[in-house]
Amino acid sequence: QVQLTESGGGLVQAGGSLRLSCAASGRTFSSYVMGWFRQAPGKEREFVAAISWSGGTHYADSVKGRFTISRDNTKNTVYLQIDSLKPEDTAVYYCAAYSWRSGWPLSGPDEYDYWGQGTQVTVSS
Repeated sequence: QVQLTESGGGLVQAGGSLRLSCAASGRTFSSYVMGWFRQAPGKEREFVAAISWSGGTHYADSVKGRFTISRDNTKNTVYLQIDSLKPEDTAVYYCAAYSWRSGWPLSGPDEYDYWGQGTQVTVSS
């Protein structure tokens, strides 16, 4: 079992930056692939990025170059750095996890086993 808690969301002007954090419980954090998803009002939840235990990364094409995922296995924490924020980045951002045994990389929400509550990111124009 893994419990995930996101933080770092907020209201920011277009062009600004945010760093989201996701703290995970449990002693087997390194066994999990960690991912970030987002869901805007009226839209489906969409994949943003994923990171393997060793630091390998995978991004949605729509965020490449502006989003950076990273993890600190000693702190059981995964991060999402978002630069050059745009109003269309406004969404609830979710942290998620699945066991590395399921494969790499996976980007479907149904393929992730554990989810956080989400953190709101609002970008004003």
